[in-house]
Amino acid sequence: MSTLRRARYQFKAHPLTLDAVIAAAVLLCMISSAFAAPDGDHGVDWGARPPDPLSLLLMVLAAAALVLRRRSALAVLAFTGTLALVECVTGDPRAPVAMTTVIALYTVASTTDRATTWRVGLLAMTVLTAAAMLAGPLPWYAQENLALVAWTGIGATAGDAVRSHRAYVQAIRERAERAERTREEEARRRVAEERLRIARELHDVVAHHIALVNVQAGVVAHVMDRRPDQAKEALAHVREASRSALDELRATVGLLRQSDDPAAPTEPASGLGRLDELAGTFRNAGLPVQVARADQDTELPAAVDLAAYRIVQEALTNAQKHAGTGAKAEVSVVRVGPNIEVSVLDDGAGATGAPSAGGGHGLLGMRERVTALGGTLTTGPRYGGGFRVHAILPVQTRAGAERKPV
Repeated sequence: MSTLRRARYQFKAHPLTLDAVIAAAVLLCMISSAFAAPDGDHGVDWGARPPDPLSLLLMVLAAAALVLRRRSALAVLAFTGTLALVECVTGDPRAPVAMTTVIALYTVASTTDRATTWRVGLLAMTVLTAAAMLAGPLPWYAQENLALVAWTGIGATAGDAVRSHRAYVQAIRERAERAERTREEEARRRVAEERLRIARELHDVVAHHIALVNVQAGVVAHVMDRRPDQAKEALAHVREASRSALDELRATVGLLRQSDDPAAPTEPASGLGRLDELAGTFRNAGLPVQVARADQDTELPAAVDLAAYRIVQEALTNAQKHAGTGAKAEVSVVRVGPNIEVSVLDDGAGATGAPSAGGGHGLLGMRERVTALGGTLTTGPRYGGGFRVHAILPVQTRAGAERKPV
C-alpha cells in the first residue's frame, strides 16, 4: 500500500484527524495572508502591515472551530460567521477570517438539503457583505468587500455540488444492490421451481413403476410354486416395468446435467401418444383399463401433452394401489373447444377407492401441473364408490410454460 493510499485510509477512518489537519492548514494560510501586503513596491510585501492581536485571536478561534465542522456544521458556521463579522467591522488591516466561514458554509451545503443551503448561504453572504460595506474600515466598493459575495457563493455552490454527487453515487449503488438482490431472488425462485418440477417427474415415474413392480412381485410370490409359467410372465412384467423406470429416470436426471456434460434428453418423451402403452402396463398388472379418445388427433403443446400423460399415469397408479381387488378404470381424452379434458374413473369400493389426502404428493403434483398451465383439476370420490380425476387443460399455453413443461 502506497503512502498516499495509507494516509487516505487513515483519514477516512479518523475524520477528526483530517479536520484538525485542515484547520491547521487554514490557520497557516490566514496568518500568511494577513502578514502579506500584495501591493508593495516590489510585489508582495511581507510584514508591512501586521494584523492586530484581536485579528490573530479571531483567526485562531475560527480555525479551531473547523475541527468540529462535521459534528455541528450549522453551529460552526454561526460561530465562524460571527467571528468574521467582528473582523469585518474592527479589523484594519483586515485579516481573512471569512475563509473559515466559507469552509463552514461548504460543509453545511454538502451535508444538508438544497433549500437549507441557499437560505443559509444567502444569509451569510448578505450579513457579511453588508457589515463590511456599511461598518468596515474600507470603502463600500472596495475589492475585499465584493470578494465576500464571490467566496460565499463559491462555498455554497461547491458544497451543493458535492452533496448532489454523493446522492447520485448513493442512488446508483442502491440501484445496483436492488438489482443484485432481484437477480438473486429470481435465481432462487427459478431453482425452487426447477427442483419442484424435477421432484414431480421423479415422483410420477417412481410411483407408477414401483407400484407395478410391487403388484407383479406379489403375484410371483403367490403363484411361484403352483403356476410357474404365470410366475415367469409376472417376472417378465417386473423386468419390463423396471427397465421403463430406469429409462425415464435417466431422461429425467438428464435435466440436472450441466451444459458441458454429454448430451442427454432434456425432457421425458412421455405424452398421450403413449397412452395405450401406459394402459397396457396396468392391464398386465391386473387393473382392467378402458381408453376412449375423442381428441381428433389434436397436436398438443409439449407442456400439455406431458401434463395430460402424467395425470393419467398418477390417477391409474392411485387406482392400482387404492381401488382394491376387482376394480376397473376408465380413461377418456376429449377435445372440447379450446381445451382438452382428461378424465380417469375407477369403481373401487368404499374408502379404499380414494387415495389418502395426506399420504403422498400425487394429487398435489397433479394440481400443480394443471395450475401451471392455466387449467383446472377436480378430484374426489364418486357416488356409489370409486374415485374420479378430471382435468381441463388449455390447448394453447403461455409461452413460458411451453418452453419449460411442468
